[in-house]
Amino acid sequence: MRILMFIGVFFIFLNCEDKQSRQKNSHSTVDSFPSGDIQVKKDTVAKKTRKFPKLTDENAMDFFLEYEKEHKENKVRITTDFGTIDILLFNETKFHRANFIFLTKQQYFDNTQFYRIVNNFVIQAGNSDDVSIAEKRQEIGQYLLPIDTNRGVLHDRGVISMPSSEIENPHKLASPYQFFIVQQQGGAHHLDGSYTVFGRVIDGMDVVDTIAAQETDGSEWPLRNIYIRKVEIIN
Repeated sequence: MRILMFIGVFFIFLNCEDKQSRQKNSHSTVDSFPSGDIQVKKDTVAKKTRKFPKLTDENAMDFFLEYEKEHKENKVRITTDFGTIDILLFNETKFHRANFIFLTKQQYFDNTQFYRIVNNFVIQAGNSDDVSIAEKRQEIGQYLLPIDTNRGVLHDRGVISMPSSEIENPHKLASPYQFFIVQQQGGAHHLDGSYTVFGRVIDGMDVVDTIAAQETDGSEWPLRNIYIRKVEIIN
């Protein structure tokens, strides 16, 4: 009888320990916003047949140099909870245009959020606290892009620009997964020379204004999640 009781207690202990282990392994570490990445364990990312190389700081520029030669699209539509925003991407900033087209075709931006809102300044997007977005980043790769500020394009109202990475770097290398749209009347020209303008809104500034008017908390995060439902190439 004592032997049976010992066996029963032993199996209960094993079951509890296994449950705790599964719960511990299911959590992911989340870095701080506005532009930090969500880090996920490599073993949570499903193995897929790769069509493109995993991007790094070492290979990203060469990759986009070749990619932009074959992918000349320069118009995208951002579908949000408040309507659509059409963007024209500049051919002059070819690496940043190619990056945005590449991520659009990878469906990276789908279900990301406008996570930072400063009314009469900018709305910033491309991040999320959803682990599936972190998994997309992990699959595509971790890399930064150099700034390109010598094209004579200023941070006028309605332009789309790329923020710097939160990672300390002396050249303000850009975070390729994120972007912001200048909503400020008269532009935000104190940003000129520090961030890469790579496109402009050609339709939907009313939607930008509506998003910018949403309530936020003390960290400029909207009280109501504002999703990008999809980003797609348009003619």
